[in-house]
Amino acid sequence: MAPRPHDQRVTDTLRRLSDDVDAWVATATPDGRPYLVPLSFLWDGDTLLFSTAARTPTARNLVASREARIGVGPTRDVVLIHGAVTVLEPDDLTAAEGDAFAEKTGFDPRTLRDYLYFRVRPTRVQAWREVDELAGRDITL
Repeated sequence: MAPRPHDQRVTDTLRRLSDDVDAWVATATPDGRPYLVPLSFLWDGDTLLFSTAARTPTARNLVASREARIGVGPTRDVVLIHGAVTVLEPDDLTAAEGDAFAEKTGFDPRTLRDYLYFRVRPTRVQAWREVDELAGRDITL
């Protein structure tokens, strides 16, 4: 099978971001220790929105570093995103954003105590399926 052209990779990536619910979120402590967890997300067309309890290692790492690496999809159809993180309190979201997040992910952190939201703006996006797609894996959304 021939590698997908850039436009097809963008289309496939946007579909994955719209349709998938869960991603692997990689962070690091200030001294560089890695941490990886699965979290549900909402894609709004420009950013990914995650939520987790403020006391978790992931939340502490995101607050400290303001960056994350995210993996979406299976290993043979992966989207990797490096992004800048904005930390949000539940009250920082519009009602529509909170409702959309709750509907897509199946849980509403606004009803939970001490949860934060994290908006990730992609700074680098890569998408590939097999080794023949490694060249050109950087895409622009």
